[in-house]
Amino acid sequence: MADTLAQSFIYPDWPAPLQIRALQTTRHGGVSLAPYNSLNIGTHVNDHAPHVAHNRQLLAPFMPAEPVWMNQVHGVRVLNAATSSCFESADAAYTTRKNVVCVTMTADCLPILLCNHKGTIVAAIHAGWRSLCDGVIEATVKAMAVEGQQLMAWLGPAISQSAFEVGEEVRTQFIEKDQGAASAFKPHGNRFLADLYKLAKQRLNHVDVTHIYGGGLCTYSDKTRFFSYRRDGDTGRMATFIWIVS
Repeated sequence: MADTLAQSFIYPDWPAPLQIRALQTTRHGGVSLAPYNSLNIGTHVNDHAPHVAHNRQLLAPFMPAEPVWMNQVHGVRVLNAATSSCFESADAAYTTRKNVVCVTMTADCLPILLCNHKGTIVAAIHAGWRSLCDGVIEATVKAMAVEGQQLMAWLGPAISQSAFEVGEEVRTQFIEKDQGAASAFKPHGNRFLADLYKLAKQRLNHVDVTHIYGGGLCTYSDKTRFFSYRRDGDTGRMATFIWIVS
């Protein structure tokens, strides 16, 4: 069963150092029932708690320790995972300590992984539009205390521009922070289609992170592989993990 589960994961295609480990779950390989079927990792979505606990236990053989789970609130707080307890409210976590697992959960929001070229520090970011707009990427890079040129990023599955309709107020908030953000919004009637991937890349570039990989996997359109809150409402959560091996 472990081999089957491992085959369902997405492994970041990026030139991270050998001591960096990362994986992205899909919706496959767990025990949750519809609408959370089947590998729901989220404890906050009204799934049967023993099913979620079982799903998380299924992941245990693939990582060195219990991940430092966050209570994600669409903010910009960044945890030092090595010195934080589980379920603290935050939307990003980093660590320099080996075998400490950073994790973010998503179901349309954009998961972002960071590591430096030396492989001595890693981070996981939950980038919904609110946290992205308010500066969660910038806050994470600042907390890591590493120059952006020394970092690389991987962008995991998220809702694509063709499915992410937002109002003028969302566009305005981004443009107030960065005029260049206007290019990430396409008119759609009296609303707009927002490109989370482009917005994230712009913000990464602003902090000198230019080595960016991943992107292009749409949670909304790929119902077979991914949970999507905007598509389904009641649904599960995927998880994106990163750590440094000893």
